[in-house]
Amino acid sequence: MRITTNFLLKKAKQRSDGTYPVYIRATLDGKRIELSTGVFVSFDGWDKTGQKISNRYPNSKLLNNRLTKVLNKLTETYYQLDALGEEFDIRSIKERLCGTPKNYLVKVFQLVIDSIEKKIGYGYSYGTYKHYKTTLKRLKLYLNEVNIRQDIALNKIDYNFINSFDTWLKVKHKVSGHTAGKYHKQLKKVLNDAIAMNLLDKNPYINFKIKGFQGKRDYLTLEEVTRIERKKFAFTRINIVRDVFVFACYTGLSYSEIANLKPNSLSKGDDGEEWIVTDRLKTNTRCRIPLLSKAKSIIEKYKDYPINVEKGRLLPINSNQKMNAYLKEIADICQIDKKLSMHVARHTFATSITLANGVPIETVSKMLGHNSLKTTQIYGKIIDSKITKDMKKLKTLL
Repeated sequence: MRITTNFLLKKAKQRSDGTYPVYIRATLDGKRIELSTGVFVSFDGWDKTGQKISNRYPNSKLLNNRLTKVLNKLTETYYQLDALGEEFDIRSIKERLCGTPKNYLVKVFQLVIDSIEKKIGYGYSYGTYKHYKTTLKRLKLYLNEVNIRQDIALNKIDYNFINSFDTWLKVKHKVSGHTAGKYHKQLKKVLNDAIAMNLLDKNPYINFKIKGFQGKRDYLTLEEVTRIERKKFAFTRINIVRDVFVFACYTGLSYSEIANLKPNSLSKGDDGEEWIVTDRLKTNTRCRIPLLSKAKSIIEKYKDYPINVEKGRLLPINSNQKMNAYLKEIADICQIDKKLSMHVARHTFATSITLANGVPIETVSKMLGHNSLKTTQIYGKIIDSKITKDMKKLKTLL
């Protein structure tokens, strides 16, 4: 299968200045396309035999350079499609050159990532953006290693493709079921977006069950939180990070949400108590969280802290990367055999602080800003201490 090309003058499209458009014609398997090059020339200025603008024609060098670029782009597109190892025709070349439709996985995935990047702070967090980029990186590696191609047509993605990707993640790269589930969740979302763009008829994930996505959610017991609270550290920077972490444990707010807290994020509720009112970045849902006394005391502690006054924040907060590095130190010093992170603090609020103390799951769901109670129920399944308490109560009744 070989492509042939030639330039031609479109005599039927003469312009008022007497010039004609130069088109490029490409033929593949007996079918052809004709595309405008954007170059115009008089009849006498066209060298039909040499397939170029006559050297005597004004700006001939510049115009011929444009024709060469068009030819090179078309030829390059042909070889790119050929390298994918899939069947394609002359229309596929035209679609790629004209940019519509973008019916290839990597291209659509990149479109989704670009859209998320523009919406950071408006329903999406920077963390979500980074996760999608990581998933795309994995997909590209998979395509190169297993399918020996750079991209794949959306209509070629089926159960076998997804199952092979799952095996590649778990067997070759030793990815946990939970992490693999995250990759699948994001790929499934991108394919749903492709359906919305009319680039795909149905989602191949309809027949594939994403296993192990819920995974293990680390959280601290109340005793571990208290141990961190009471520990006095030698360095101010560690004490600040500890306070921000403990604040997250008593509010359920994420790193980004705490970083965005301002004095006007606090308001008096109908009960006369102070509440935090903020928008959950991930779901774009408004959260109203009663301010527990321990969280309130941390806000009071840093009320006049210079950087807070300067930036109009409630709490001094480092970059997430630095926070996690310092939290590792805190875990070591406090002899807690868990990987501390701001996610762990949020999980702790959902489990040890609220659910384990009898706060109804519907209330917890509202405070966490979950769109679905099903998301919150994950926490309800992992509280061993609550199960033990409930069983003890039951034993007294039997």
